[in-house]
Amino acid sequence: MLQVLSSSWALLLGMMLLMVGNGLQGTLLGVRGEIEGFSTLQMSIVMSSYFLGFLGGSRLAPEMIRRVGHVRVFAALASFISAVMILYPTFTDPIAWALGRVIIGFCFSGVYVTAESWLNNSATNETRGQALSLYMIVQMVGIVSAQALMLVGDPAGFVTFVIASVLISISFAPILLSISPTPAFDTTKPMTLRELLKISPLGCVGMFLLGGVFASQFGMSAVFGAKAGLSVAQISIFVATFYIGAMLLQYPLGWISDRMDRRLLILAVSGCGGIGACIGMLFGSDFTFLLLGAFLIGGLSNPLYSLLLAHTNDYLDHEDMAAASGGLVFINGLGAITGPLIIGWLMDDDVIGPPGFFLFMAGLLFVLAIYAAYRSTRRPAVPIEETGSIAAMYPSSTYVAVEYAQELAIEADLEDDQVTETPHSR
Repeated sequence: MLQVLSSSWALLLGMMLLMVGNGLQGTLLGVRGEIEGFSTLQMSIVMSSYFLGFLGGSRLAPEMIRRVGHVRVFAALASFISAVMILYPTFTDPIAWALGRVIIGFCFSGVYVTAESWLNNSATNETRGQALSLYMIVQMVGIVSAQALMLVGDPAGFVTFVIASVLISISFAPILLSISPTPAFDTTKPMTLRELLKISPLGCVGMFLLGGVFASQFGMSAVFGAKAGLSVAQISIFVATFYIGAMLLQYPLGWISDRMDRRLLILAVSGCGGIGACIGMLFGSDFTFLLLGAFLIGGLSNPLYSLLLAHTNDYLDHEDMAAASGGLVFINGLGAITGPLIIGWLMDDDVIGPPGFFLFMAGLLFVLAIYAAYRSTRRPAVPIEETGSIAAMYPSSTYVAVEYAQELAIEADLEDDQVTETPHSR
């Protein structure tokens, strides 16, 4: 672990600052939108726009990097992100904000692709797993830390937006000044969606539904908090609780998944997550129950991302896993675009109001549980000894990190096979 920190501390520090800036701007816009009198539908369009840009960036960033190189792409996208952060409070209009979110989503996608490539290149075969684990921890720590910065300035003013812009600008310094060499860049062509759906219907449907759940947490939780009349401090704690749950439950659920039928675990986890959403919907007037609901939703829905990846891999040959991961990430992105739009409509006072935030996520998670139960009756479970290792990932990572995680899982499986075969060869 110390070896990874010594060789990649600049990249990890830069990524943490990036996540702080990104996490801060999402929460800040949700609070500021309520102050400006934007409707929940308008804010849902603003929040959804980020995922539209992110999906577009994940498709175009690789070609940009091949044409002009990592450093130029990194620096150019950084400039746009910092500029948009400053422009948010200057143009308090939902259309302008939606456009800004598209740009920021696109730029962050390209930045993450570049940084994840650099991180993978700076690690050795022996330390790549530790580097990826630290990267995921840094992601969550950055987003959680961002919520505390909401208390530094008045959301109705400029200071907090300036802080977000400064953090983004500073984050690129350790990465660009790092002595790590520019990595070679290559990606796997994704599998067609039709092929993916045929191989793993549960993986595809689950990823789409999970995209809506994740986008609701990342994009609409602050909008819900403002709409429900929470204070800025309460909104910060509420948003952070989703990610604290994700950090604490990711690895225990991953450990369990390697020891049982993953479809049954997906059923149980999504069902319990739906119950958590019901707790928030029915007892959300009590802040303690509101946090309990957020903890259960975040802690159970985020690990589902890794579970669905692992479940799909159980039906794939090793050489097809990287291609499948790209398609699954794309499907997840499509769900993330539609999620905030539906939840914004539900949260309108003329429809359901603030409880619609939890109702939407409960519905998606219960549908996933029911579909997992149905798929469990359609074909036999893969024997436990034949399942692959789980690649623990968070939905905020790009397909580059997911592909690297898949490669690590494959290597772990091959090593296990060699250990198993050795006694028989004696």
